[in-house]
Amino acid sequence: MSEMTLFGAGNPLVNSDLFKSLRDLNKTLAGSGGYGNKRISIKGNKFRLFVDGEQVSVSKEDYMNVVVVNAAAVSRTYYESAYDPNNALAPTCWSTDTRAPAAEVPADQRKASRCADCSLNVKGSGQGDSRACRYNQRLAVTPVGKPEEVYQLQLPATSLFGDSKNGKMPMQAYAKFLDAHNTPIIAVVTKISLDENSETPRLFFSPVRPLTEEELHAAVAVKDSEDAIKAITLTVAQTDGAKKKDSATETKSYNPAKEKIIVDDEDEVEEPKKVAATKTAMVSTDPKANISALVAQWDDE
Repeated sequence: MSEMTLFGAGNPLVNSDLFKSLRDLNKTLAGSGGYGNKRISIKGNKFRLFVDGEQVSVSKEDYMNVVVVNAAAVSRTYYESAYDPNNALAPTCWSTDTRAPAAEVPADQRKASRCADCSLNVKGSGQGDSRACRYNQRLAVTPVGKPEEVYQLQLPATSLFGDSKNGKMPMQAYAKFLDAHNTPIIAVVTKISLDENSETPRLFFSPVRPLTEEELHAAVAVKDSEDAIKAITLTVAQTDGAKKKDSATETKSYNPAKEKIIVDDEDEVEEPKKVAATKTAMVSTDPKANISALVAQWDDE
């Protein structure tokens, strides 16, 4: 069989959506999933792009437009040691459901059987009045027009919880706003803005425009890809090439209440607050009308 028959005009499936959707297997077998441990950091109130733990660029803008293609549930993470970008370590204890330590956490590293009973879930166990075990949520996002480039974005608690104020929405308020308009987050370009008035990294979210049909199909194709799943599964430390904790080198007298903990993108974080329901008008059953309406509503605020 000639190459023309196998790859060219002789094979009508070559340019089909089916072929395109199945090419991820080639990447796996070739030893490259395309993810390359890419993530977006907001340390220092700047958007920073990291690849394999190395910072490759810093944005001069205080916002960026992305498509949110997937997200993990809100989780909790505790690092016994201060964050060191040159010696990334996996977290000491963590929870994927904010209720109990994950099954993968070694027994000798668990601080309690339930998060509610943990001494690190008490205000003051961290810096100031904060808690040493912190809320966060991992997103898989792609730049507009580049669905093949999947980045991890970890949101600290300050970017998750709280009410919408003066048109500024943290993630949970933004998600409820979109849901009230029958619009999935993956169907819109989302503007992520840095809060310049916050001393610690904090993000707000707003819709920019609906995706085109072609863009939406591309986003859906990436949603459950290996790259997207890695982005929402790995911790920041693991994404940057974390090392397993060596208990022999840990400082036994370490006290998180007395030493400031810096976990990459966050310093001190707010605890979750009940998010008030967003006021919305009557919602049309036409998805395109809903997206246009919510973008118009946002622009008017």
